[in-house]
Amino acid sequence: MNRIVGLETEYGCLTNNIPVSPGAITRVRDWVFANQRYGLIDVHQRDWDEPAGNGGFLFNGGRTYVDMGHLEYCTPECLSLIDIHRYDRVGDAILLQALKELKMEKEVSFIRNNVDHYSGATFGCHENYLVRRSAPLTEANVQSLLAFLTLRLLYSSSGRVGTTIAAEFRGEISQPALDNIFQISQRADYINNDLFEWVQFNRAIINTRDEPLADSRKYRRLHLLHGDTNVLPATLLLKIGTTSLVLDLLEADCLPKVILADAVMTFRTLSHQPEGPWLVPLASGRCVNAVELLEQFWAAGNREFRGRDPETTILLDIWRKNLDGLANDPDVLVGQVDWITKRWLFRQFMAEEKLSWNDPWLKSQDLEFHHIDPARSLGLALARTPEPWDLSKENIDKALRTAPANTRAAARSDAMKLLREHALEYYVDWEILGAEGGNSLQLLDPFDASPKEADAWTRHLIEPKEKTSKKSLR
Repeated sequence: MNRIVGLETEYGCLTNNIPVSPGAITRVRDWVFANQRYGLIDVHQRDWDEPAGNGGFLFNGGRTYVDMGHLEYCTPECLSLIDIHRYDRVGDAILLQALKELKMEKEVSFIRNNVDHYSGATFGCHENYLVRRSAPLTEANVQSLLAFLTLRLLYSSSGRVGTTIAAEFRGEISQPALDNIFQISQRADYINNDLFEWVQFNRAIINTRDEPLADSRKYRRLHLLHGDTNVLPATLLLKIGTTSLVLDLLEADCLPKVILADAVMTFRTLSHQPEGPWLVPLASGRCVNAVELLEQFWAAGNREFRGRDPETTILLDIWRKNLDGLANDPDVLVGQVDWITKRWLFRQFMAEEKLSWNDPWLKSQDLEFHHIDPARSLGLALARTPEPWDLSKENIDKALRTAPANTRAAARSDAMKLLREHALEYYVDWEILGAEGGNSLQLLDPFDASPKEADAWTRHLIEPKEKTSKKSLR
């Protein structure tokens, strides 16, 4: 990829023992940081809702904390699709190991989904893309980017049984909270705006908060919260890869001129049309097939970037096959696109058991599709991951404590291990570290894995302690 990317995944938590439930999440969080097993817990208050001890940074460059009652795992800064895949799965691996060692695996489980079918609450998978300040954010480009982010749900969403009453606020759903349907997107019912800065209320397709977590003169951070948490690796990597490629088109000022009449209305309407036809109203008054519009983005990316590097060429080829499948026979994408796989599986189940979409059994199966344990996940059992994107367990295990070698996550990880080794009081954040008796280490360039300032910072911290240690031996 041509940019830094990171994911934030809020996990759903299930239990078959109600008294265990309230403490399960904090017990898992505490296990992660006990004896600095996987990272350093926060010893400072980060925000009003993040007191000391609520979470911390991991030695693999990521972060884990409790957010609004959910356990959240953030990947480190990644510069390749395979690293995004690897470090995303590390979150699952850590939680599975925690449950096993805490002997909670028979009572508690974690799932990668976005909807609580009982309460109607939603929790997210937030995507973060580093964007260069020089990107031409003209009205036409912003509208084109908004169109892509709306339409990509056809190959990037996880699917769900039922709907949510939140959809009635815009008036386009005649029967809110209807259960006897299948939707393409888990998040569509909760998105109310095309552009907005808040993340919990009035959720938007594009979050406009300007918080780069890097040198603000050079970069901004595109923060997306409308996408679903993915189960199948192919869905995740196609979502991340194509979005990164479209941002390359934005920075090169080569986006196709596509403007939707109403992005939020289109997002929700498409979600409620798993059978199609996926006709989309444009600002010009015309109605065009959504796949044909997505093909314009593919064509622009293919024209500008094919052959740039093997990763981009592989991505373009897989994207092309997915668009062809959507246009001609979506079921050929079973095992590669979450919502298509889930719908296909549930249709088989419904036919065999003589069920309808509003049967509670299907909501239970909906959750099982998203289970993080490969032995239980209905989704992972059907995965057909393209060979270039496939990962071995050894690849994932290696990333439990090792950061990506080509981003600032490596520098932060090295500094954290130093703080642990010398038992120093510390402060850790994405772009800055501090320790008692020393200046702060600024990590403002997310592409720099070995900033020259790190060596001086290290010497300044260690030398006084080494001198003190030698004096005590005399």
